[in-house]
Formats: sequence, C-alpha cells, structure tokens
Amino acid sequence: MKLATFSLILAIAILLGLGIHSRGQSTSQTIEAPTGFDDQSNGFSDPDRRHADEKFFEEVEHVAPDGLGPLYNAQSCRECHQNPVSGATSQITELRVGHLDAHGLFQNPEIPINHGAELIKDRTLINDRAICPEIQEHVPATETVRTTRLATSTLGDGYVEAISDETLLQIRRQQCKATHRKICGQAVKVPVPESEGSDRIGRFGWKDQHASLLAFAADAYLNEMGITSSLQKTEVTTACNPPVTTTIPNNDPTKITEPNSVPDPTDNNLEDIDRFASFMRSLKAPARDESIAGSSDAKRGEELFTKIGCATCHVETIVTGKSPAASGGPGLHPEALENRTIHPFSDFLLHDVGTGDGISVALVEHFGRHLLEKRFREEGHAEGNEPSGKFEEECSESYQDAVAEGEKHPKLLRDTLCARNKIRTAPLWGLRLRSRFMHDGNSVQLDDAVRRHAGESSKVTERFLKLKPSDQKALLTFLQSL
Repeated sequence: MKLATFSLILAIAILLGLGIHSRGQSTSQTIEAPTGFDDQSNGFSDPDRRHADEKFFEEVEHVAPDGLGPLYNAQSCRECHQNPVSGATSQITELRVGHLDAHGLFQNPEIPINHGAELIKDRTLINDRAICPEIQEHVPATETVRTTRLATSTLGDGYVEAISDETLLQIRRQQCKATHRKICGQAVKVPVPESEGSDRIGRFGWKDQHASLLAFAADAYLNEMGITSSLQKTEVTTACNPPVTTTIPNNDPTKITEPNSVPDPTDNNLEDIDRFASFMRSLKAPARDESIAGSSDAKRGEELFTKIGCATCHVETIVTGKSPAASGGPGLHPEALENRTIHPFSDFLLHDVGTGDGISVALVEHFGRHLLEKRFREEGHAEGNEPSGKFEEECSESYQDAVAEGEKHPKLLRDTLCARNKIRTAPLWGLRLRSRFMHDGNSVQLDDAVRRHAGESSKVTERFLKLKPSDQKALLTFLQSL
C-alpha cells in the first residue's frame, strides 16, 4: 500500500478514535472537565472536605504512632506526587526485579532479609528504606530482570476512574481494526477489592493493575509506606516491628505504637485510604500551556501527531461515564466526574512498544493473598484453569508454548503474565512538567522518548524519523504544550 493511501486510512481511523463516548451518551450533553494546577476542587468535593483530604495526603508518617514500615520508600503520598502540586508527578523512581524460570516465565524475586531468616517472595518491588538495618532489602545476583519505574501523576484520575469499561473496549476495537491488529491494546480486568466479586478494566499503574483509586491508594499505602488498611491487611514482614503499647509511657502519646496489621480509622469512620482516594478524585485535569498551544508550530505539530499515528494509542479526547466512587462521607459529589470531556492523550491500555521491562504484576503484592485465593478458587472451578482463546491471542506463540508447558494459570494470572513486556500508554496531559520520560525515566529529552518507541509503535516511529527536521520540531513543540 502506498504511504499516502495508508496515511489517509490511518487518519480516518484515528479520527474515529477521538471523542470516544460511553454508550448512550450524547456529545451535546457533555461538559469540559476543569483543568488547572491549583488547590481548588474539580467539583467532586466541597472546599472544606478537599482541604481536609489534602492534609492526609501530605501528612508525614512515622513509625510511632502511624505504623510506618518496616519496609518503605516514602513517608507521605506527597513525597512521590508533588510536582507542581500535590497529587502530580515527580522524578522519583522505584526499583522492581525478578527472574525467568526454565520455561521463560517471569518469577517474583526471593529477597532474603533478617540475616537470611526470612525470604520476601510475593512482590517485585524493592523498598529503599527500612526501620532497622537487618531487614534492608538487597537484590541477589540471581534476580536478573530489573527496572526502575517513575511515579505517575494522579491529576485528573477521578475522571479516568469514571471512564466506562465499554469505552476502553471501544477504543481497543477501533485500534485493532484500523491497524489490522498491528496496534492493539490489551485490556485486563482486575478485581475491585472494595466491591466483592466486582471486576473492572485496569487503568492505574504502569501495568494497569488497578481500576479503582481506593485500591490504588491501599496498594501504595502498604507497599510504599508499609501501612496496612482494610483492603491490604497483611504486612510484607513483621520483622523489626516495635512492640504494641497499650498504655501511654510517661504520658507521651508519641510513644504509642499501634499494630501495623490493624487498619487505622480516622474521623467520621474514614480510613486514611478513603481520604487519599477522595483527594485524588477531587484533582483537576492538567492544563495546557495556551501560549505554546496557540503557536503555528504547535498547531502543525498536533496535525502531524495524528497524521503519523501517535493518536492511535495517545487518544486525545474521551468522555467519562458514571463514577464508581462510593459516597465516602459528607461533602462529596461523584456526579461532578460524570459525563465530562477530558483530553488525556491515552487509551489507558497495555501495549508492547519495545521498552517493556519484562516484569509481570505481582498479584499478592497488589491485591492481597485473601482476595486472590478466593478469586483463583472461583476461576479454577469456572474455567478449569485452561488457557483461553484470548490468552492465545494476546501472547506470542513462543511465550504461549512456554506457559502451556508450565503451570496452568487462572485468567487474571495468565493475563498479567502475557503483559510482562507491555506498558500502559502514558497519558500525555501535563507532559511539559516532567523532566524524565517513559516508564523507566531513562529518557530526559522528548525526542529520545519518541525514538525509543518500537514494537507495536515501530511504524509510527519510522514515520516520525522520515519527517523533515522542521516538522519533527513542530511535533515536539506540540508535546511541550501539553
């Protein structure tokens, strides 16, 4: 097919992928979501409630009385989400590791702590800090799959949570059809822990491991700060936990240490994770730099962005559906997130763009053992634990064979194993505020980030490289306006 003809077909397909709406919605009824970098609510929460939630998000946790650790990376949510405002991104990365078995299947690492007395085996995250030296994690030479991952922004994520599953699947169908399956995102259904038996398509985290902001908050609270909650009740390790005190030594309340395995309700019977989730839902979407966006270079760059195929995955416009956010207490208005037009420049699906780190989602780490054991029992009975047609479709032939020779896996585990070299399409809204790019943060120039795209996006990258320098500059100028 001639390039001009292909470009025309692709452009038409991309236009179909823009302005994606949830089923039954009318464009005329939608409202543009508010944008900005300030301390004002997007309408989800009243001002007083938002301010109170933000204080919890920014609170610095301590070993006593908060239960920080024993293993942790940060002492507050804001520590990893603060540029340019609380809830945004940062240059901070986390380390994840693992290894491949004889079948080529990814396996979680085995990290010895406490002088070898204990092995941490159910997660891929390596914590950088510990409350005592004996349990500081060190990566053995046997864990040869290693990567860093950047902290992600949560600005606008209340709207992302409100995107319907059908909308994401519609984007996927259009991608697959328009590109003859050369670009075809993977949608993975994940548990919604706060709603027993419920599943939604994942959209948060570099591996789409969560579909709800409450689950996302509980995951980070446990694995980044070492603090348990009603959704994540089990410590990574009990080593070095200080003893529980039932009296106040010397009348000093700072000496009280609560058991880390007990969730800590705050006022109004809300947990910290409820506060974190409410705060993230109240955040406006990132605003564009209109002074750059209005330039002729940026306008031409936006046209080229669509023409060469970037918008196939970096979908500009999506309309939200019904917010799944529970009431969460007084002062909250979930309807403020519904039927809103957003411009995230993402499809929130998983793709192989040649930069995948080879690390699968550690299910116990992100969902907890109790939920997973229940889920696997149910799926094992329903599906017989046999590989499904979708599994064969999503995995390469060689990887499919390797799985067939190994254990038979429930569907959730199979889907995450298949996605080990896939990464969620990074939303580009707020891009100009980042100093490092791609999931690993290894690109410090936008030009390099574009050039690193391979795999499904290799043809798009080839088209970028064939642009004359002035057009490449225009496209990068457009990106710098986001």
